[in-house]
Amino acid sequence: MPETGDTAPDFTAPLANGDIDSFTLSDRLTDDAPIVLAFFPGAFTGVCTTEMCTFQDRLSAFNDLDATVYGISVDSPFSLNEFRDQNDLEFDLLSDFEKEIIDDYGVRMDFDDLGVYGVAKRSVFVINGDGEITYSWVTDDPGVEPEYAEVEDAVADAS
Repeated sequence: MPETGDTAPDFTAPLANGDIDSFTLSDRLTDDAPIVLAFFPGAFTGVCTTEMCTFQDRLSAFNDLDATVYGISVDSPFSLNEFRDQNDLEFDLLSDFEKEIIDDYGVRMDFDDLGVYGVAKRSVFVINGDGEITYSWVTDDPGVEPEYAEVEDAVADAS
């Protein structure tokens, strides 16, 4: 798992932004950094919906810091667009449908008791314009949300 101070693993993924476009992390660093990658286990689930809606509620604070927030899960880009629409999310979501990004970031988890395998651990990475991870938070408990004020502080430090 990459840690604070490491170079963020680069990736290309479908971007659910109302349409479906392509997103490459390294191409976005100049204009979008600092970047907040908020991994979540699955769209349309209780805590994940709360988390993404909380990022939406705090989006103006991130915008004031010239940061860009992206949610990321293994859901299809079509599902993510619907999730984005139903929850009035103004930030874009990334689809790791092939589960390569969760592996590169070391945040894959399984819900054995539910028969659900290969979803993202709830985690947050802040990446600066040089592609360096300046903050990372990962939990093995899918019911735990990040400390949003801590993420905002990390973004301010990365700006």
